Amino acid sequence: MNQYDTYHALLARQDAMRLRRQITAPAPAPARRPPANGPHPDAYDGAADQRLITANLPLAGPSPELIDRLYDAMFEHHPYLRGLFPESMAFQRAHLEQALRHLIDHLDRPDELRAFCTRLGRDHRKLGVRPVHYEVFEASLAEALRGCAGAAWSRDLEQAWLRMLRFAVAAMVAGAEEALAEPPYWNAVVTGHRLCGPGLAVVHARTAEPYAYRAGQYAHLQTPLLPHAWRPCSFACAPRADGELEFHIRSSGTDDVLEALVAHTGVGDPLRIGPAQGAMTVDGAPDRDVLIVAAGTGWAAAKALLEELECGPRPPRTHLFLGAGTPGDLYDTPALAALEDRCPWLRVVPVLGQADGGRHGLAEAVARGGDWSAHLAYVSGPPAAVSAAVRQLSALGVPADRIRHDPVTGADSGRDTPRPHLHPHDRPAPGLAVRHAERAGRP
Repeated sequence: MNQYDTYHALLARQDAMRLRRQITAPAPAPARRPPANGPHPDAYDGAADQRLITANLPLAGPSPELIDRLYDAMFEHHPYLRGLFPESMAFQRAHLEQALRHLIDHLDRPDELRAFCTRLGRDHRKLGVRPVHYEVFEASLAEALRGCAGAAWSRDLEQAWLRMLRFAVAAMVAGAEEALAEPPYWNAVVTGHRLCGPGLAVVHARTAEPYAYRAGQYAHLQTPLLPHAWRPCSFACAPRADGELEFHIRSSGTDDVLEALVAHTGVGDPLRIGPAQGAMTVDGAPDRDVLIVAAGTGWAAAKALLEELECGPRPPRTHLFLGAGTPGDLYDTPALAALEDRCPWLRVVPVLGQADGGRHGLAEAVARGGDWSAHLAYVSGPPAAVSAAVRQLSALGVPADRIRHDPVTGADSGRDTPRPHLHPHDRPAPGLAVRHAERAGRP
């Protein structure tokens, strides 16, 4: 057992002991207090902090420089933490930068932000994160902010950043504690792997223990070829009686994890799957017609939603706009055709011939397709496609609370990853083919 597995085994024992104490305690545990000097998680109004932080973004805001300074400070003061991160930090740096932007953008909606951070905390257990690590992160962030701003830094601005962070951390810790009875991740085995074109695979897997999720959600996957590194992938099916899961994974050639899952993974290989995330779900039987807009591998989430709707007592009339570059890019056509044959309430509108899998023309095609103001809308795909479709639907009069999509932070549904920036300390990882051969025992 390597150090990483030993560490997680120790955390699992600690969690089991905490859960046992909670179950056997004669009285409920006292309510958890918010972090010192931080806002109470139920009373925080972040609008004022949002205005102060946003007004000073040129001085110190989410940027590659800030993220580099943060991780440099964290690893310099606490070198042991480096072992909890993947060898290459490029994806992690880009993802954190976008996550901080998401926090700032949603500070004026604390309820929505709290729900997001609660789910995030539940998912972060798979990384071995503990409350003490958040304290280290806070200190490193404060040091990085002061370093970026220099002499122009102010205590008021620093306190606004720290209040924002402490609000998010309180929700993340609560999410982790609420999920104490479930595993931080599930061990799974690949039961099917089908290449559908260059850099694209449909992967089936089954977990060793029951795994709960809902259509429209996603989970992070880890391959043993690249320990510590996780990538989000949408479920491409509604929950099945046999427990089999389906994912559609696209590799652009710039992400080692996605390349490993597409090109160096086969039937019988192990996977780790994090907790299900995302709120792009069907809540009971929809009381109105449905619009689904999907681009590229955003079809995975759309397919799961359609299967869920099909199982309902009265499936609503549903329009699916599916973006692809060419007819050949519609990689899962047998499943799509079968859905059309079985579901007279479903109308499919392919949007072909657009650059980047139909991302730039998909929103315009939706606008030309009819009046969607009374519909319930679901949007999945790469970040650019999701953002464009959400803007278009809002302009067409669809209320924001009826446009459902995952947060566009570079890891939203569609599972396109953030574009990483390289840091001088990032070392190129060994070739995946070499590591795959090593794992298989080949020279």
